[in-house]
Amino acid sequence: MPRIVVRALPPAFALAALAALIPLGPPASAAADSIVVGGGPVPVADSPWVVALSSRDRFGGSRAGQFCGGVAIAPTKVLTAAHCLRQDVLGTTVPEVPDLRIISGRDELSGPGGQEIPVRSAWISPRYEPRTNIADLAVLTLDRALPEASVVPTAAAGDAAYEPGTAATVYGWGDTTGYGAYASVLHAAKVRVLSDNACTRAYPGGVHGSYDASSMLCAGSTAGGRDACQGDSGGPLVARGRLIGLVSWGSGCGSPGSPGVYTRVSAAIRWMAGQS
Repeated sequence: MPRIVVRALPPAFALAALAALIPLGPPASAAADSIVVGGGPVPVADSPWVVALSSRDRFGGSRAGQFCGGVAIAPTKVLTAAHCLRQDVLGTTVPEVPDLRIISGRDELSGPGGQEIPVRSAWISPRYEPRTNIADLAVLTLDRALPEASVVPTAAAGDAAYEPGTAATVYGWGDTTGYGAYASVLHAAKVRVLSDNACTRAYPGGVHGSYDASSMLCAGSTAGGRDACQGDSGGPLVARGRLIGLVSWGSGCGSPGSPGVYTRVSAAIRWMAGQS
């Protein structure tokens, strides 16, 4: 039976217990010796809008406290997944995390360079449903601004970037194998946007999860092998130079017939427009 993977990391003290209690199924053979799953390392300078969410207090210092991804859509605004900020992920509430920040412009998470910027405030979509991952969106306001060049444009509803078959790229610092091999440098994988019908067939409900076309899109390939995985949550899916999705959930990592599911950015734009 496949396991629905919410693609954030639990607190450091829970990682060993999680691995022992809920092992992942084997990744697709195409990803067995490759890297997000089925991709490879990329320079941060080529995609400066990709950021890492970090808390050394909650997740330890070995990878600078990285636990999710994010993407800058304005100099002081970063989008990520709402589930990254859940209490069962952080081990506490957002206001109780003393060092929540983003890491930008750094090739090696624990290395020099780039900058670490504290998060001033976090807004979680009031439409977010933890059980279904509908409206899986949070907006982080940064304590100081990123450069204008570190911002990616978003794709509104009707943009050709959402068309099925469109080539897209997913980015992250998460598990590269499906067995807990977390990256310390940014990785990316090439996928294709899939039709809503294909996504609904992959996730019709029940143990496979339920796909909601109004708030989600999915991407991957029928053969599997290229996908986001744990630790990539909130990271960007980009097509035609525009942000179309945020890593949200899926069944396994890179499994055939189980594409990655993403928060649909055109829907996120509507939710943000109505935020208080």
